Amino acid sequence: MSSRTLPDFELLLPHSVAEAVELLSVHGRRITVMAGGTDVMVAMKFAPSPAQSPEYVMSLENLPGLGYVLFDPAKGLRIGAKATVADLLALPEVKRHYRSLWHAAEVFATGQVRNTATVLGNLLRASPAGDCSCAIYAIGGVVAFQGRAGRREVDIDDFWVSYGVTARRPDELAVELILPPPAAGSRSAFRRMTRTSEDLAKLNVAVQLQMSGDTCVDARVAMGCVAPTPLRLRQAEALLRGKTLTAELLQRVAASVAGEISPIDDKRSTADYRSQVSGVLLRRAIQDACAAA
Repeated sequence: MSSRTLPDFELLLPHSVAEAVELLSVHGRRITVMAGGTDVMVAMKFAPSPAQSPEYVMSLENLPGLGYVLFDPAKGLRIGAKATVADLLALPEVKRHYRSLWHAAEVFATGQVRNTATVLGNLLRASPAGDCSCAIYAIGGVVAFQGRAGRREVDIDDFWVSYGVTARRPDELAVELILPPPAAGSRSAFRRMTRTSEDLAKLNVAVQLQMSGDTCVDARVAMGCVAPTPLRLRQAEALLRGKTLTAELLQRVAASVAGEISPIDDKRSTADYRSQVSGVLLRRAIQDACAAA
């Protein structure tokens, strides 16, 4: 157990989205938002100094109506700001239509953490190792924010700005994530590598393929732990798009990955190892997606 203690802060408990937005407008960057708190509490304990920890923590505990996970065949999947990873796993349509995301949620940390951690919180943490973030990046979608000026939607392709930084403005509250409805022939898969099953990933990858027979009509490929943010592998996508998925093509796709990524050495792995195995992990994810048809 960590001996570190939390620095002093003032807890704010708004009872509506409008009240939460007003508090964000007043306190700006001095405030941090807490839903599940699994990342926020750790970050505050390990802040380099009390001055670098937020003065205010705004909990979403009393905000009504944000704990939903809803699926509509015509509109897609909507995930509210308070919906936990466990809530995501509880909806059968997620496993049926968004297999990569369901698998990322299934292997997410421990059961206790899945019951507390929120899906949007995983995105807003802006960690390149986020499992749900990787799967969602491959699927595509938008994050909706509420501010004083109204609602603003940001495409997931524009969401992560740099390590730990997203497109959320200081006076905005992230209220929901919207994923597109599954296209005809849609297939997906998620894979990761860890030191232990409950550890953060040292490498993860997700693929979203739109297939017509053995031909890949369209593709989105995301990889984590190989750049400051989750990364789209656009060269790999271009190689897949419009092609029949043969063993030779998958080998070319795998070989292309090393030229797109910029991994680093850290306590979970080395840059050299990540560079060597990233293409193999992607090839296996593509094979998983095709085998699940």
